[in-house]
Amino acid sequence: MVILTLGLHPSAIDYTRHPGLDEVALTARIAAGEAAVRAAGFDIVSCQVPADPAAAETLIRERVATHPIGGAMIGAGLRTAPEHTLLFERAINVLTTLVPGVVLCFNTSPETTIDALRRCTASPRRPG
Repeated sequence: MVILTLGLHPSAIDYTRHPGLDEVALTARIAAGEAAVRAAGFDIVSCQVPADPAAAETLIRERVATHPIGGAMIGAGLRTAPEHTLLFERAINVLTTLVPGVVLCFNTSPETTIDALRRCTASPRRPG
């Protein structure tokens, strides 16, 4: 199953809420997390979206149109910041419309992505 890893682009994060973290460090953590996920045998398509809901929807539609995804891992940065609630809603709604039955999973950091994907792919609802 191809899994879309969906998160905020590191340039869209408000780093004042995350002392000790900056765009360079987060970009490196995401890259390391994706490398570990691929090394573990997962087939992922990365989709780092801007904070603008319309632009994010366009990017999600492009990724889904070019990759037959069965699951989506939604990053914590997209879900947990109140200012991104509309973006999160729009992302979930477009995903579930474009991919009926899509299995969703959620991480808490780039380092927990692999655990989220293991839960997602072990789900009995997993598409065939």
